[in-house]
Amino acid sequence: MIAYGDNIKVFCGNSNPVFAETVCKELGIPLGQSTVKTFADGEASVSLHETVRGCDVFLIQSTCKPVNDRLMELLVMIDACRRASAGRITAVIPYFGYARQDRKAKSRDPISAKLVANMITAAGADRVLTMDLHAAQIQGFFDIPVDHLLGNPTFVKYYLEKFPEDKFNHDEFVVVSPDVGSVARARAFAAKVHMGLAIVDKRRQKANECEVMNVIGDVKGKTCIIYDDMVDTAGSLCNAANALVEVGGAKEVYACATHGVLSGPAFDRITNSAIKELVVHNTIPVPANCTCNKIKQLDVAPIFARAIAHIHGGTSIADLF
Repeated sequence: MIAYGDNIKVFCGNSNPVFAETVCKELGIPLGQSTVKTFADGEASVSLHETVRGCDVFLIQSTCKPVNDRLMELLVMIDACRRASAGRITAVIPYFGYARQDRKAKSRDPISAKLVANMITAAGADRVLTMDLHAAQIQGFFDIPVDHLLGNPTFVKYYLEKFPEDKFNHDEFVVVSPDVGSVARARAFAAKVHMGLAIVDKRRQKANECEVMNVIGDVKGKTCIIYDDMVDTAGSLCNAANALVEVGGAKEVYACATHGVLSGPAFDRITNSAIKELVVHNTIPVPANCTCNKIKQLDVAPIFARAIAHIHGGTSIADLF
């Protein structure tokens, strides 16, 4: 717990208030009093119930489902603080929505991640604090400072405690990238847990034919840990897990992803897949109606609290990596 004066304020929207309360508990300050509601026609409305004049303000809001509503809440909160003469406004976005739209995949596609970055800057944010952007280069979409936290230290700690090297032979474990695009982050994670690396490559041999899953690397008889930045509908994740067992001959499969978006059929797919356990961070709250007992959440609120403390104090956040 860290003691602060009245110069720091933390507010939150409706995306993940429990997360915000935990951050404030770690910081040793109360969560700012505000009301974030929606009018009958869907308009977002924000009221701040305490002064922010000259304060260092942190607004905690993941832009998760419903994405557009949460994003608009964040923008209106930023504007409210700016018009109330806040000294500095930091948008704390544990999960940054629209991050998958970071490039033009085909003609006439938008680059929505850049548009959202522009909107947050135009609303009046002075800096952004986030975790595991889908594409790290999105940091360059902002014309304001971005502090980009990494989720893998938490996973490293979890798996080294779950499978300690003095009890388990890590030569019999493999970190798996679920696709070619995630190889870099999987390689960095594998190096920290002292395990090998494999890749699941999916491709269509011909148009209108089913995808063929190829496993690149030796996973036969080994315990696999699939590592990714997010899991949405869980289609790719579950297909990769099944391929590791059916094609590669893996012994068992675990999976971890920073952001558990978990949309649509995700719960059923995970339940019926070869995945033994899926670990996600609490950057997005798991729905209360979740019936999948394979999903476990790790708390990263303390990491965000430490980052906020460093930003407020003007010190380096390098120790968080």
